[in-house]
Amino acid sequence: MTGSSSGGANPLSAVLDARDVTRSFGDKQVLSGVDLRVGAGRISALLGPNGAGKTTFLRILTGLLLAEGGHVSVAGIDVGQDPMAARRHIGFFPSADRTFYNRLSGLENLAFFGRMYGIRRQEALARARKRLVDVGLSDAVDQRVGLYSHGMQKRLSMARALLMDPPVLVIDEATDGLDPEGARRVQDLTRSIAADGTAVIWTTQRLDEIRGFADAVTVLDQGRTTFQGTVEDLMLKSSARGYLLRLRTADATLDDDASRRAAAALGDRGKLARVGTDREHFRLDLEEHAVLGEVLADLSATGVVVLDCAQQRSELEESFLRLTTART
Repeated sequence: MTGSSSGGANPLSAVLDARDVTRSFGDKQVLSGVDLRVGAGRISALLGPNGAGKTTFLRILTGLLLAEGGHVSVAGIDVGQDPMAARRHIGFFPSADRTFYNRLSGLENLAFFGRMYGIRRQEALARARKRLVDVGLSDAVDQRVGLYSHGMQKRLSMARALLMDPPVLVIDEATDGLDPEGARRVQDLTRSIAADGTAVIWTTQRLDEIRGFADAVTVLDQGRTTFQGTVEDLMLKSSARGYLLRLRTADATLDDDASRRAAAALGDRGKLARVGTDREHFRLDLEEHAVLGEVLADLSATGVVVLDCAQQRSELEESFLRLTTART
């Protein structure tokens, strides 16, 4: 496991600092010693398959659930000691937000939540207008939220998360359900927020969207941290641990004897398997010490002529699957 801390921040200067966090529900341990540190102006991606513990971890970071062990602080405030005070320093952008009032305008909704935060009406209105402009909803300030598109509602959620200028922004599956253009707008907005000094935690199942976007990545699996480092470090896990390839051969009627010769030529370097009942395509799963060029040459020597060789998944997806139990 890479030792880089999330966001590349010095732990002493991290705006969000979670160390050795544990949590169980009954006899089931959901989190086991999870760490995450994010510095000001950094975007830290949090990945993991369903059931990895991401939701529980986010609830602990935002003070909605107390950890059984470890320590979490936000802007220097101990979340376990004073979760209410810590929450005032966190903006939360949920994957699905059903708390807006459809009959009220975007401005009225945000002003209402501002009042709930304890600020005066005029200040709440001023903050609401500013954030609606920031997220690109200046033309829909007075429009009823019930008439907003899905993408507009996503941006309204972002505006509410930013209403109190929090030093930490937690974003949960922000691009879920958005088309590519809508997802890009949310990412661009997040970059702008981070550039202003906000520490961002970004959870996603769209692995390729973190490339060129996140400063650091943490991968959770079964409640444990299986990787921490940069996106580039995560991509290297694919090439460092082997290859998963799809081969197309010249002879669609390649017999079982030829398949056995090919398997013998591979030896301990990997495994070759047919794709279903297809007689032309094969799945080639190579070990880390295998050299692809040598393997293809040895297969050719057995009479297996490879016409096409393509990686099954992106480097990020393959690395993610190798670090978790979410294998196909």
